[in-house]
Amino acid sequence: MKIKVQTLEATENGDIELNDAVFGVEPRADILHRVVTWQLHNRRGTARPTRERSEVARTGKKFGRQKGGGTARHGDRRAPIFIGGGKAHGARLRDFDNSLNKKVRALGLKMALSSHAAAGTLVVLDDLKVAEAKTKVLQGAWAAMGFGKTALVIDGDAVEDGFALATRNLSYINVMPAVGANVYDILKHDTLVLTRAAVEKLEARFHG
Repeated sequence: MKIKVQTLEATENGDIELNDAVFGVEPRADILHRVVTWQLHNRRGTARPTRERSEVARTGKKFGRQKGGGTARHGDRRAPIFIGGGKAHGARLRDFDNSLNKKVRALGLKMALSSHAAAGTLVVLDDLKVAEAKTKVLQGAWAAMGFGKTALVIDGDAVEDGFALATRNLSYINVMPAVGANVYDILKHDTLVLTRAAVEKLEARFHG
């Protein structure tokens, strides 16, 4: 699959050949759903449990006589009404660390990239070098290119410093290095913008 390469000045700079094994896979909703669900579950932290009556480290010895003491008939000091006792109806352990086969995760990422390529919302830039790292300057250039409402920009090993600085205050542009490419972020943006370096990194990720 061939796609035109653009520059930040909205001019064309040749073509690039995209690997069909990465950018030409037929998307499947069930695979994408599984990967997104796995990814969002793993973002959640483990719900920490509280110690209940059977789990606190206190004596189990009966501390008073059953009758005649003038107080309630408690069996031990682990009861929730005592200081240091167990929590009544406390939070239970909830672990959201789900597993998913690596091949399914890799396939989901290929399908996410391919979905943008098939929809025509995949843009390849030569690089992200800006003459002036100013938000206002980049904002005007970005509007001239006519991208969608939101865009995810993926660079090579690291995002170019000037571009990252210029987009820091633009809520509709998110940037990340190629190593951080993931299905959820790719699918939730209207436009996917890759640099030449990002294309090389992503293709090497699957066919290194």
